[in-house]
Amino acid sequence: MSGRQIVSFFVKSVLLGVVVAALILLLVPDLRQGTGFTDAFFREPSPADNRATYFPALSRSAPAVVNIYSVSIENDTGLFRNQPRERASLGSGVIMTDNGYILTCHHVVSNADSIFVAVQDGRILEAQIIGNDPLTDLAVLKVSADNLHVIPQVEEPDIRVGDVVMAIGNPFDLGQTITQGIVSRAGRNGLSNYVDFIQTDAVLNQGNSGGALVDSNGVLVGITNANFQVRDSRQRVRNVDGINFAVPYELAKRVMDEIITSGRVTRGQLGFLGSEYRGQPGIEVTAVANGSPVDRAGLKAGDRLLAIDGVRLESASKTLDMIAETEPGTALELEVSRNGDILTLNVVVAELSVSENFTPRIN
Repeated sequence: MSGRQIVSFFVKSVLLGVVVAALILLLVPDLRQGTGFTDAFFREPSPADNRATYFPALSRSAPAVVNIYSVSIENDTGLFRNQPRERASLGSGVIMTDNGYILTCHHVVSNADSIFVAVQDGRILEAQIIGNDPLTDLAVLKVSADNLHVIPQVEEPDIRVGDVVMAIGNPFDLGQTITQGIVSRAGRNGLSNYVDFIQTDAVLNQGNSGGALVDSNGVLVGITNANFQVRDSRQRVRNVDGINFAVPYELAKRVMDEIITSGRVTRGQLGFLGSEYRGQPGIEVTAVANGSPVDRAGLKAGDRLLAIDGVRLESASKTLDMIAETEPGTALELEVSRNGDILTLNVVVAELSVSENFTPRIN
């Protein structure tokens, strides 16, 4: 074979190789992404490959949700008995930090003599109560352990009505259980909020209290709290299907941080109720508590509160949040409209006092 024939043969081989390689790249997309021949190339397609699933989200969040067992000793009193009796309560909790802080519901651990936390990896840990906040029905626990799985968190989850959410908890001590639904109402995040929580139709049952409400990415959006309950004609309490609540994440995180820092949550209060003033700027004062800071300052029902320390007021809920987040003892200046006159009132913020036995809702 001559030199010219050898060169011609070589060129044809190269061209043929290029054509074959191009065909392989066209028929095998994975090779174009630089992934090569993976195990998936040589196996039959799995039915799960194209299945809609929240498995990745739950893999990130579910290991951070724990089972909580609290035990209290009660004394039976009666004519023929006076013996201590052990009472156990069941709930759930969420691992919030890698050094062992856990959020749960206040009513799950209230009056507990001992608390045990069952982690999803099989460990049973004893927990201590760091503090609680009856208004939001939250409590912070602490465990000493390594390699804890912390739930995914973002500073502002930006939860919206219609978002898909999943509730993770331990209902009826059946083991970790997931229910799914949507957000029916987003709730508020201010410190004065202990009523307007996230509303969802994700099912909650006894034992879900203190568990996690997560979005479709597995990010924590709330701490599951309670069902909506009504009394029937025989005064029996029953749960209403499809109406369940969770404390919004931003509020729960703020409560947790304050409890860790100071052992309790401090809220300011002035002692009035109000609502938006029929489409006009300011807050219409609807009631003033006797002996409250604003009562002593001279505020009256029917006044229109225009500003606090120069901040113009438009939303009653935001105004209450602003007051609740003000340090007790702080002096404020109120701008008030009364019968067409503008008044300036000086007031000192008091601390909101809440009974330790107060619990907004219990499931």
